[in-house]
Amino acid sequence: MINTVPSTSAQDVVTGRYDRIARFYDLIDKPMDLMGVRRRRKRLLQQARGATLEVGVGTGRNLGLYPASVDLTAIDVSTNMLAKARHVAATDHIKATLELADVQNLPYGDGSFNTVTATCVFCSVADPVAGLAEVARVVHPEGQVLLLEHVRPRNPIFGWLADRLAPVTSRLFGPDINRRTENNVTAAGLEITDVRRWGVWREIVARPLEPKQEPT
Repeated sequence: MINTVPSTSAQDVVTGRYDRIARFYDLIDKPMDLMGVRRRRKRLLQQARGATLEVGVGTGRNLGLYPASVDLTAIDVSTNMLAKARHVAATDHIKATLELADVQNLPYGDGSFNTVTATCVFCSVADPVAGLAEVARVVHPEGQVLLLEHVRPRNPIFGWLADRLAPVTSRLFGPDINRRTENNVTAAGLEITDVRRWGVWREIVARPLEPKQEPT
């Protein structure tokens, strides 16, 4: 199933950036992996179970990090990034369904997945709360959401600096470096059950909020 990504001006700008840098993305991101981010991605993704959706698969760098038992579907909004992910899957003989789709408007039914994952994605989604709300919708009520994200620094000086630099980094490379992702997760209707913090990085485990019981 291949879906056409809905056209929104803000997301079109973001998508265009990633289409543009797809050829160089792995090189741009390599320093973060050398500083331990790949190890943390692997640790997080090894928790995936059952029917699993990765949103923002990018160039497919996570595809080989999942347990062999998962039934993996992976999406990306960028055609060029997705083409590289498909090449990785074919070269490494990784079984996964790779589809063009936007996390802000997922083409899946409510509660379709036991696990939803994303690594360094919600720094770039045009409307991160809308995207996380879609994640909350498609994950099973007893399922889990696994996120690895960088966030706005807590230090007031570094936070101020991130706010000033964010427009530049976004324009050149795609991500905003001043997103308050933990707040966005809870605003989207997810409950954080575990979080590892180191510097500006967060490993987040979340689940859908239980629906409130209406008084009788």
